[in-house]
Amino acid sequence: MSLPLRTVIIGAGQRGRHVYGAWALHNPNAMSIVGVVDPIDERRAAVVAEHKVVAGFGKLDDFLGSGIGADAVIIASPDREHEQAAVSCIEAGYHVLIEKPVAHTFDGVQAIAEAADRTDRVVAVAHVLRYTEFFQVLHDVVRSGRLGDLVTVTHRENVAAWHMAHSFVRGNWASAAESSPMIVAKCCHDFDILTWNLDSPIASLTSNGSLFEFKPDRSPAGATERCTSPCPVSDCPYDARRIYLDQSYSGWPVHVITDDPSHEGRMAALEQGPYGRCVYTAGSDVVDHQVVSMELESGATATLIMHGHSHEEQRTMRYDGTRATLRATFGASQVVEVIDHVTGQAESIPISSRSGGHGGGDEAMLAAFVDSVRTGHDTLATPSNALAAYELAFAAEQARLTGDRIVVREFSV
Repeated sequence: MSLPLRTVIIGAGQRGRHVYGAWALHNPNAMSIVGVVDPIDERRAAVVAEHKVVAGFGKLDDFLGSGIGADAVIIASPDREHEQAAVSCIEAGYHVLIEKPVAHTFDGVQAIAEAADRTDRVVAVAHVLRYTEFFQVLHDVVRSGRLGDLVTVTHRENVAAWHMAHSFVRGNWASAAESSPMIVAKCCHDFDILTWNLDSPIASLTSNGSLFEFKPDRSPAGATERCTSPCPVSDCPYDARRIYLDQSYSGWPVHVITDDPSHEGRMAALEQGPYGRCVYTAGSDVVDHQVVSMELESGATATLIMHGHSHEEQRTMRYDGTRATLRATFGASQVVEVIDHVTGQAESIPISSRSGGHGGGDEAMLAAFVDSVRTGHDTLATPSNALAAYELAFAAEQARLTGDRIVVREFSV
């Protein structure tokens, strides 16, 4: 039996501790956490306790200079720290898994891809959708030719309203200047799916979107600065008390706001921390809806729609070709349906029920990363094959800000 992959977690937050760290605890023969890097003492201490780790570091440089015996690192730190951490760890000779987005600028993504191309180590990107059975089935159908020539594609990222409020209004991605534009942070792996599936490159794009709802002038009458004041608005969809105080649930997003899941611990977090703020005065400056219209070199068109006002967390897709139409839903239910244009018959393609994050993508990605390190097999998502997705994401944000039509081949010149 192969020894477990000795891994250091860089960034002990939600993804680092509760996804990657948790997977290692459940798969001790595949991965062992031997170190953690995080500037917050409590976060480091939690990982040390859970994994019996002897090496905790407050700074990246302290880890890199430590000589700790490790094979790999997982970078799950804030977006703006990814480039330095990834390039440094690649150059230090570690296998590297990078949480999405790869970097907060396109130059940063390119720098990481160039560093990855110079090493013989495995460098993988956490574009977890590629690792799900759902998106692999979708890819196989689209690329099989069964739909005929693609004419138009619609891909919707429907973010649940409570998720929008949690992550992009009150949370870590509420400020583009401190993290990444929402179209990059949320949809980099949606663009990745499109570039993976489409048989023709994107030639040009335009984009429109704005912050529609989460502004002071949209605030209901009588709303208070915090939901715990208490706020008299009884029917607010974003009431933090409704989102976080349900004692029947203690997973994400509750463990993001506090390490004390008791009612008292949750209330203290809402009263004192960012997640109890009124969404209308919290100060978010990222969009809550954005549309990207793309023209392929083939003449076909594609549209990506992202918004934060859905009743449920769900991606929906439609691919219309000259011979058949594909409709698909990726959410609580997973459905891929193909309707033939000649017979009119619809075939529903079965998708196995998968537990875990992102429809099983988190777990499959981690298993694939370990396998790639052990065997040398290629990973599905690398910085190099992700470049096209990030080029589109950053070009879309530029198009939204400027109102320009962006010619993609000229964007990164």
